[in-house]
Amino acid sequence: MVPFISILTPQSLASECHPAFFLDRDDTLMVNCPYLCEPSRVALFPGATEGLRAFRNAGYRLIVVSNQSGLGRGYFTREQLSAVTNRLVELLAAGGVSLDAIYYCPHTPDENCNCRKPRTGLIEAACRDFDIDLAKSWMIGDKAADLELAQNSRLHAAQFLPKEDSPLLPGAEFAVRSLAELSKLILK
Repeated sequence: MVPFISILTPQSLASECHPAFFLDRDDTLMVNCPYLCEPSRVALFPGATEGLRAFRNAGYRLIVVSNQSGLGRGYFTREQLSAVTNRLVELLAAGGVSLDAIYYCPHTPDENCNCRKPRTGLIEAACRDFDIDLAKSWMIGDKAADLELAQNSRLHAAQFLPKEDSPLLPGAEFAVRSLAELSKLILK
């Protein structure tokens, strides 16, 4: 089964490779509401737009990679997922940020697909659609699967700590509480 992929701003392939900033959606870019299907509940973390603008200005592609098994479990529809995605895009645009793409894995864990993090299918899809320099690219997320995806894809890794009591996970070069903080560490 082909993963559900939503590419927000399709772009022709550039002649040169660019680094990418891959990020998880829930509890990294936006506050996690389990199996979110209501656009009105989308809320960005403080510093999200500031950090993403800094990465964009430094030449990074901005790509969200997210497991959304609620689709496969029947907890929400593609239309509801699209509505949530559209609200996320609106909030980012209000902060002066546009994403290059959002890739979702709609499968449940027992489907054994290649696109569910920590497997590399979402990163591979992004590499097919964009010229990406993986050696200079980053993955940020809050879960072990995000950091394992970085390792499996040979990306640099950072851990987002959504709560004060979030446990530190192995494999991250940085652990941060905001994307603005991470941009200052990486782009210094």
